[in-house]
Amino acid sequence: MMRAQSIFTILKNKYISTGLIIVLVFVFMAILADIISLYSPVDPAGPPLQPPSRDYFMGTDNLGRDVFSRIVYGSRIMLMIVAIAVAMSGAIGTMLGLISGYLGGLLDRVLSFIMDSIYAFPSLILAISLSVALGASPINAAIAIAVVYVPTYFRMVRGQVLSIKNETYIEMAKALGLPSIRIVLKHILPHVTRTLMVVFSMNSADAILTEAALSFMGLTVQPPTPDWGFDLYKGRGFILLGYWWIMLFPGLSIPLLAVGFALISEGVSTLITARKR
Repeated sequence: MMRAQSIFTILKNKYISTGLIIVLVFVFMAILADIISLYSPVDPAGPPLQPPSRDYFMGTDNLGRDVFSRIVYGSRIMLMIVAIAVAMSGAIGTMLGLISGYLGGLLDRVLSFIMDSIYAFPSLILAISLSVALGASPINAAIAIAVVYVPTYFRMVRGQVLSIKNETYIEMAKALGLPSIRIVLKHILPHVTRTLMVVFSMNSADAILTEAALSFMGLTVQPPTPDWGFDLYKGRGFILLGYWWIMLFPGLSIPLLAVGFALISEGVSTLITARKR
């Protein structure tokens, strides 16, 4: 009962509810792409450069491919890369932050120096450099994005651990001879999870924009695979000719999904602040 009330309180937050609606629309669109899409995303569906109509909701591109179908299937690539990147960066950054903050000493100084060096580097330039070095593919793009965001989790978790590890209940756990790994996982990690939720959703929003930038430069997928950033790049040459729909719909999808995750982050942050009061 208490858990149901907690979920209701979370969903009652206007930021979280709005953000979830936006994100879930794209998630279901990716899952049900084979059902929703009327045409193949890679094969011609009709005459080229057809404006939005009843037959082609978002028109066709210069090769006659249905833009709506490419938006639907492109959501799979976007969500897959973002999910892998954020999961990897969150897992690695959290683990290193827990170890560094709890153990301290030379290891803490070395890890902090490495993470500060990565954090100081412009994130987009670093992601581009890593993608070029690794090669153009969705998995390599996810790895490049993950490396960029590891320091964010590390710094946040390390700071939380440093403020918690000297609490009385932690000292008592040490005095009782509990293993360090048990203390970290059972007594410290639960206090960090709320902050991680905010960082996770905000990094997801930022990762969407980073992935779009990488795909815009051809560093994620290869044609004819549908991808919002790549389709945005492709449509730039037709915008001045009056074929606005080729660029408009991918250009709207990217910030809309990013806004969805940003709203969730804002809502979670609001709830955490209210509970602390």
